[in-house]
Amino acid sequence: MEIILVKDVENLGFTGQIVKVARGYARNHLIPCQFALEATPANLKSMEKKRAEFEARAQREKDRAKDLAGQIKQVSVVIAQKAGDKDKLYGSVTNIDLAEALAQQGVDVDRRRIKLTEPIKSLGDFEVPIKLHGDVTAMLKVQVVRAE
Repeated sequence: MEIILVKDVENLGFTGQIVKVARGYARNHLIPCQFALEATPANLKSMEKKRAEFEARAQREKDRAKDLAGQIKQVSVVIAQKAGDKDKLYGSVTNIDLAEALAQQGVDVDRRRIKLTEPIKSLGDFEVPIKLHGDVTAMLKVQVVRAE
């Protein structure tokens, strides 16, 4: 089934793009959640009129993401955690902890954009990717130190 994306959908496409998906995925998820419209001639005509608006909005979002990436590049996060023998943490550092630490430094990032493959469980220096936009990924420097 062909659909027109009304919003960016991760691993599928960007706003205004026409994509083919399974009929059930479109009818049960994408269309009810207002992520997409069915690719009918009327909807295609309507989307052509809105295409310039979508492209301008997408460019603004990409520019904002690049600005935020520049801010993140200049920031370094230090997180203090209790640790035991061999520098193993008693807990772990998750994307929620990183989002809160960034917010304290004045950089507002949604925790779901912080792409930790697994929680940090040891002391040391790490680089964590933050996917701000489809084309923009910033690397955050994180230092986990022993809490006093």
